Amino acid sequence: MKINANKSATFSNKAKFRVPFGTVSITDDARELIDRALKTKWVTRGKYVQEFEEKFARLFGVKEAVAVSSGTDADALACAVLYDYGARRQDEIIIPALTFVATGNAVLQAGFTPVFVDVSRYTLNMDPKKIEQVITPRTRAIMPVHLMGKPAAMDEIMGIAKKHKLYVIEDAAEAHGAEYKKRKVGSIGHMAAFSLYAAHIITTIEGGIVITDDPRMADILRSLRNHGIEGKFQFKRVGFSAKMNEIEAAIGIGNIRIFGQILSKRRQNLLYLIEKFKPFEDYFITIKEEPHEKIGPHAFSIIVKEDAGFTKDEFVRYMENAGVDSRNLFYSIPTQCENYAFLGKKLGDFPEAEYCSDHGTHIGIHQDIEREDLDYVAQAVADFLKTKR
Repeated sequence: MKINANKSATFSNKAKFRVPFGTVSITDDARELIDRALKTKWVTRGKYVQEFEEKFARLFGVKEAVAVSSGTDADALACAVLYDYGARRQDEIIIPALTFVATGNAVLQAGFTPVFVDVSRYTLNMDPKKIEQVITPRTRAIMPVHLMGKPAAMDEIMGIAKKHKLYVIEDAAEAHGAEYKKRKVGSIGHMAAFSLYAAHIITTIEGGIVITDDPRMADILRSLRNHGIEGKFQFKRVGFSAKMNEIEAAIGIGNIRIFGQILSKRRQNLLYLIEKFKPFEDYFITIKEEPHEKIGPHAFSIIVKEDAGFTKDEFVRYMENAGVDSRNLFYSIPTQCENYAFLGKKLGDFPEAEYCSDHGTHIGIHQDIEREDLDYVAQAVADFLKTKR
């Protein structure tokens, strides 16, 4: 399936990698909207941002969407909403140890303390059995991350949140189009934050968006993204400068129009590569799709098993030499990111997250990758394993 858009691989050197990690789709109609915005000279937040918000909300089946300047800001503003609901600075928000560092950064930027929970190497997501162990009187919210677009265990998480009177903010940065028990990921918690960075299914190149069914939360988000302003010039809360502009929104509108095509192509690639990796199950743990879910594919995770007989670095080096680009499977934020040393955590505190980081990588399955590219990836893996037997 070819996506009806002008395509360019922006996250890898195409000359070096036959199978680049990421891509971006910019449609012709988005270019027309950009031209119109430039001609009017109104390029800050305006009618295209509003149109993008309305279309995004409809796409995810919610009442409200508030566009912001990045996925990190989407997380941070969603957290900051909680001050209007009784939270105080340095209160706690629970997040998974394994995620992109922006999740932890956003919690800190909003003035809260991140409290980490270990993950499962088989799902990459927060282990719900470990959440209640870290709840304290200062806990205000749980922020599950749907890593690689695989839904977190939302029934268990929502049940825990209800029991302890906590809010749930879904970090759905990588989970556009994912479904959990026939519900769209992002429509389950009290709010959900999406990244619209260039690597994601819906992109504005840089950008983010928060969705919710609560009109009051949406109004607070609109205030927060513009310095906490209400009305013309009244400042009601400590806010951010996090507005989306018309150029970005135009690209987003174009992406929403081809969202179904992009999602379908990525899901085809995901499911095909899951099948192609079945012969390699003695060596790797890979992302899987369970009957109750649909993954909104961001990338394809590969974790080297303990008794595989080779290291992740050996595998990655071979694949990159074969022209298959990859990225590390993030880090255990509290124990493998130097900027979180102030929390006083030590290696071994989050063994599953640390294992995923030390032994895991992920490769692209985006809309510009074709079936023959995936066959090439599988053959490269097979060839690598032959060198290790």
